[in-house]
Amino acid sequence: MTRVVMIAAVLYGGLPGVALGQGQNPSPMVETTRAHERLTPGSPSGVARTVPGPGDRPVDLFIPAGTTGSEPVTAVIHFHGAAWIPHQAVAGLGSNAVSAVVNLGAGSTVYDRAFSDPGTFGELLRRIEREVGVVLGGQSRLGDVVLAAFSAGHGAVRSILRDTAGFAPVSSVLLMDGMHTSYVPDGKVLADSGSLDTRNLVEFEAFARAAIAGQKRFLITHSEIFPGTFASTTETADWLLNELGLQRTAVLQWGPRGMQQLSHVEAGRFEVRGYAGNSAPDHVDHFHALPELLARLFGRAPTDP
Repeated sequence: MTRVVMIAAVLYGGLPGVALGQGQNPSPMVETTRAHERLTPGSPSGVARTVPGPGDRPVDLFIPAGTTGSEPVTAVIHFHGAAWIPHQAVAGLGSNAVSAVVNLGAGSTVYDRAFSDPGTFGELLRRIEREVGVVLGGQSRLGDVVLAAFSAGHGAVRSILRDTAGFAPVSSVLLMDGMHTSYVPDGKVLADSGSLDTRNLVEFEAFARAAIAGQKRFLITHSEIFPGTFASTTETADWLLNELGLQRTAVLQWGPRGMQQLSHVEAGRFEVRGYAGNSAPDHVDHFHALPELLARLFGRAPTDP
């Protein structure tokens, strides 16, 4: 198995309607045009802890130096990917924010199921709040709740947003090349008269409408990767924009980490950014762009932690 195929299988396998062993039809492309710059681990000042998450799986918590309990603390909860990247990104915001990272395995189904009980997300927020209070040496209160997800991690976000108790406290969502769903019938692509299983997308439509109305903030990025066995992030973004009555604007400009942006949509506090690329490195670019994307969500420029 080539390295590209291995990356694809780990990042994409196990979506609804897709057997874990099946995964996607991996792209044969080897992409060398873009830089595919990668972050390197730094040493941001702060305190690292773990709190129990779904199924008592450890959630990595990082409280940057300078965080204070005298004002509400923003919780940035990231799903899927090495914890040091979200920790550095949050530390670089220069905001009163903490980072919590949830990793549950391969495929969006495992993330969706983990938060299928509405009480799971509420309990995670309480555990984060308690641990932040312990570290800060007193009472602390969570303010804004920001959900960020890369690839398969979007399954947790849609599961959380499915319930009113989860939807309400979430102020912002960032999806990085990970809004997928199945085809109907299973595996029948749109070009062969298939359609999208929109049951996995309606929560994102509801959140997008709230963002357009100025009540939430929602940023979506996607690549051009075509998995074949399930819907691509381009196809799901197209469906969402059609439901919202929005159209893309063609652009051609550099993005973070040497990415190339091809399209842009912005309405109220809702935004979609389309990027070039149909290879595994193009997919991983989105995760390594987290510092810039998160800073955009917060309305500020990223800084070195």
